[in-house]
Amino acid sequence: MTTETTTPDRPGATSPGADPGRTSIVKVVFASLIGTAVEWYDFFLYGSAAALVFGTLFFPDSEPATATLLAFGTYALGFVARPLGGVVFGHFGDKVGRKKMLVFSLFLMGLSTFAIGLLPTYASIGIAAPLLLLTCRLLQGFAVGGEWGGAVLMAAEHGDDSQRGFWSSWPQAGVALGNLLATGVLWVLAAVQSDDAFNAWGWRIPFLLSAVLVAVGLWVRLSVEESPVFAEAKSELETKEQPHLPILEVFRKYPREVLVAMGMRMAENISYYIFTIISISFLTLYAGTADDKPLILKALLIGSVVHFVTIPLVGALSDRVGRRPLYLVGAVGVAAWTWVFFDLIASRSEGKIILAICVGLVLHAFMYSPQAAFFSELFGTSVRYTGASVGYQLASIFAGALAPIIAIDLLGDASEGSDNVSKVAIYMTIASVLTVVSVLFAKETRATSLRHDRVLDS
Repeated sequence: MTTETTTPDRPGATSPGADPGRTSIVKVVFASLIGTAVEWYDFFLYGSAAALVFGTLFFPDSEPATATLLAFGTYALGFVARPLGGVVFGHFGDKVGRKKMLVFSLFLMGLSTFAIGLLPTYASIGIAAPLLLLTCRLLQGFAVGGEWGGAVLMAAEHGDDSQRGFWSSWPQAGVALGNLLATGVLWVLAAVQSDDAFNAWGWRIPFLLSAVLVAVGLWVRLSVEESPVFAEAKSELETKEQPHLPILEVFRKYPREVLVAMGMRMAENISYYIFTIISISFLTLYAGTADDKPLILKALLIGSVVHFVTIPLVGALSDRVGRRPLYLVGAVGVAAWTWVFFDLIASRSEGKIILAICVGLVLHAFMYSPQAAFFSELFGTSVRYTGASVGYQLASIFAGALAPIIAIDLLGDASEGSDNVSKVAIYMTIASVLTVVSVLFAKETRATSLRHDRVLDS
């Protein structure tokens, strides 16, 4: 890997942590955490609802497993829109600033999620219902495609080089917090409502509640300042005569970094959806009954808490031992754990199900936590938003988007049992091998300066 690890001295260049004080970085990280949590609350809420109710509400003429598969089809198409969102938001984020794009992405996500809560079902308007659902999902995907890169860059570019892994891991923890919020609301509703009430109207409540969360997120996010590292690069770009086209510059100057980032995402992204979304479908469709919904949601709730706590701890550890060794531990760990994961879920024992999900998410955190700093360090400042977003979101099409569909298809007929579970474990193992190879091709970037740029230096 030819990623720069040193920084050419430029007039006025200082350490990324020199301009803002400690209070400033805490404020920036809090804004990134809250905004990311709200966006991913919206995004994960759809996935959980797809596993629980969307199949019967929007595809009622299909068999239960087929209806769930169709619901996951609309879920997957949201991932297809994510790279487009990453390119568009990244382009403008690298030209006009990170903050403006983050505010717009949060507003768009909130609007589309609130609209889902108002949608009529198939019983009311027929085929138009799943089409409207798909439209909202595509808007969700487009918005979240621009969220991740901007959020982690705001934290990474404001923070100190020596603590970047810790500070930039907090937006990653926002993903766990978003899932915690989504799962928590669904768990409460499933516990206090009958299945009929939940299917009739209760599922709408979490989507409508997103309006409140978005309002809070926008208020916090509007209060932070633009990244000082970006402001410096923008000033230098304005002195150059040639047009600044981030997406073209990413693929011309950083093609290898994009491929490495995509490969590193495979095990991380696929494992997350197996340990969360697929665990719901597996227990309720293959290993249990509808009465087990509160049980799996409770386990996911506990798992999300563990995940949220683990991510910043691993981020701090990555500042001491490096990004690569922790990422390798996570990639190998999730592959090994998948071989026992479904047996623990199938036991229908509360303790074993909680253990299965918590261990899986801890292993996932070993990849996801250092990922924010790692990807930020791969790309130069003038294309960092675009490069990190494209590498991250392109991989999501082949990883997270297809993971629920592939896993449900591999599980097939529930009567075939353990043989099909082994197929899912093999699928996870292949993804982990791809990630391990990609990490081995990456260079350790811990504590390097973010003030490097092949575009500006050319």
